[in-house]
Amino acid sequence: MSSLTRSLISDADLRRGRGRLVYRLVLGTMAVLFVLIFIFPLYWMLTGAMKTPIELAQPSPTLWPTEWHPETYLDAWNRLEIGRYLLNTAGYALGGWLFQLIVDVAAAYALSKLRPVLGNVVLGGMLASLMLPAAALLVPAYLTVAEVPVFGFNLLNTPWALWLPGAANAFNIYVLKRFFDQIPNDLLDSAGIDGAGRLRLLWHIILPLSRPVLAVVSIFAIIGSWKDFLWPLLVLQEAEGQTISVALSRLASTGRVTNNEMFAGLAIASIPMVIIFMVFQRSILNGLSAGAIKG
Repeated sequence: MSSLTRSLISDADLRRGRGRLVYRLVLGTMAVLFVLIFIFPLYWMLTGAMKTPIELAQPSPTLWPTEWHPETYLDAWNRLEIGRYLLNTAGYALGGWLFQLIVDVAAAYALSKLRPVLGNVVLGGMLASLMLPAAALLVPAYLTVAEVPVFGFNLLNTPWALWLPGAANAFNIYVLKRFFDQIPNDLLDSAGIDGAGRLRLLWHIILPLSRPVLAVVSIFAIIGSWKDFLWPLLVLQEAEGQTISVALSRLASTGRVTNNEMFAGLAIASIPMVIIFMVFQRSILNGLSAGAIKG
């Protein structure tokens, strides 16, 4: 039996010549519009780096450079020390990904399969935290890392100031829990009868079956750590250990960097995340759809 498809335009109208033409025109226009909205800022950034500072400062902007200067990218790489800041950012992103994966998988596994007392209350509190604006949590989080309760450690200007506050991600925990809920308990019970413990069930059964959603959570964690700006700006005050976004902002505020070099730095900083998304976009879509299908 064919499934019923509901849309603003009926199938009969789409089969008519005029309806099909209007539908294709609207669809094509919307597709072109969305492409321009998302692609044009990237194009402006890439071409702006190859313009001269004088051309960038003109009141009438130009869509393409009158004189092409691709060497600006090399100048920006050397003058802004982009390589060092990219390595800093990559280290922070990988560390944040590792901590998020460990904490979020453990929390989701406990809430989904171990069923602790008041587990629904804990999950509800986690989801409620998503309703709070991130800016509202900056002050208490900063005070916490400036002087860790009980221990009294100062984590400012250390990677721990980035890794620990972001380890427990409520959204990732919810996505992982929903996926773990779909794994049959009979499978885990059979392995438990054979003598498998809780950790062995997680390592040998849950995680291998959860590769699609783990890929999605991993990509989100890395991208989130890479593009984060406000929190690293607060906790990484020493220039040597700053991320690429914070370093570029600091250099721009000094006034010693030209606009085209700043455009080049921004373009170089965005390349790794664009490559990651292009390579793993199918994994992102498959992982998100896998969490919505029961089977």
